[in-house]
Amino acid sequence: MHVNHSCFLFFVFGILCFPKQLDAQELQGPTDDLGDVSSAFQEHFFEALKQKGIENYELSLEALKKAEKEAKEDQEIKAAVHFEMAKNLAKLKRYEEAETNFNKVLQARGDQLDVLELLYEMYYQQKNYEAAIPLVIKLTEIDSDYKEDLANLYSRTKQFDRALQVIDELDELLGESDYRDALRAQIYRQTGNTFGQIEQLEEKIDAYPKNEKDYLKLIYLYSEEGDNQKSFIIAKKLLSNNPKSELVHLALYKFYLADGLTEEAFTSMKIVFASQKIDRTSKYKVLGDFIQFVDENASYQSELASLVNLFADKNDGQVYEKLGDYYLLKGQKKEALLLFEKGTSLDEDNYGLLKNTLLLQIEFKKYEAALHLSNSALEIFPAQALLYLLNGVANNGLQKSDMAIEALEMGVDYLLDDKKMEYDFYDQLAIAYQLKGDTQNANLFSKKALDLKDPN
Repeated sequence: MHVNHSCFLFFVFGILCFPKQLDAQELQGPTDDLGDVSSAFQEHFFEALKQKGIENYELSLEALKKAEKEAKEDQEIKAAVHFEMAKNLAKLKRYEEAETNFNKVLQARGDQLDVLELLYEMYYQQKNYEAAIPLVIKLTEIDSDYKEDLANLYSRTKQFDRALQVIDELDELLGESDYRDALRAQIYRQTGNTFGQIEQLEEKIDAYPKNEKDYLKLIYLYSEEGDNQKSFIIAKKLLSNNPKSELVHLALYKFYLADGLTEEAFTSMKIVFASQKIDRTSKYKVLGDFIQFVDENASYQSELASLVNLFADKNDGQVYEKLGDYYLLKGQKKEALLLFEKGTSLDEDNYGLLKNTLLLQIEFKKYEAALHLSNSALEIFPAQALLYLLNGVANNGLQKSDMAIEALEMGVDYLLDDKKMEYDFYDQLAIAYQLKGDTQNANLFSKKALDLKDPN
């Protein structure tokens, strides 16, 4: 059967134009008007599409070879077959054969976008960046979005000057982007050209004196070079050009501390903690630096707790945990417990924080608080043996022997070869049964505990 040739070409090169959308469902619908090709060709070609759709790439290739024979000398129809062959071969990682078939399509059809894209994708997967560059240059002529890809490829092939040239062109045309900034910084690091990066940032600051990020990058670079004086000068320049800047204080507090300007450092830290523009990770870093400073300058310890309240988001248990850890290390357990308790009220999913809080509550015989907190914690962490143990201790402390026994017997099932904790469980069970007046079981668990402590 032979029908209109142009209709088939339109259909087949619709495949070329939309390869990602074509799969088994496209076999539905009339095929009588596909074009001036034989029924045998149609049968093999659609069988190939069906097999590719269900990821039977080898079977798809077999069907395509048969379709190629039926295509005779029609080069345009053959191009559609070669395109499908290339896609199947790429899936099978038979890259050289796939490349041959992609190039056949390009020879027949010219620089067609979807063919170039798939060939580029294949080269990139193989890390064959040199081969990808000429393709991406062609792609940029069709779609300028590929210029960032070109800059990346130049960088990967160590053609750094060309990469920077493309980045500069894009920055001038589109404005800056985080991706291009990161790529530029990576190139400067690889080439060791810190001076070039410094020069570029200074030029940008002169052109756009309100851009805070460029100042911070420059401050960081000077710090990396060990030139803290220059870093401090740039930080003060930013503050002068932008007195309302909050980000500048991420740098200023360090310089003030280093120069012994403690009050100025505290002022900068307070601005950082109160800022809604500064991310929490940066705030934690500042807090960590301040804790270290206080550790070396004990007279400023009273400032610690007051600074916590300056965080923009008060619902943050991690802040109280960090401060509590500090007081715990200093042996100031009561202060640590107050902070941990505040932290658990804000961050109930923090197991480490819950554990430290419960251990201190038990130590200070705050059994009601420990019972309430351990009950809540067990709802979130029902497989943590330690929580059952601490719940049992709290119940024993409150003379609630039955509840202690229930918690302790449940918790024993979650022990993982921890002899020390197993001893603690049996010891607490002995206490619970003694409270209950069950001397027989109390003696039984006391013996189990002693056997663990002294296996001989």
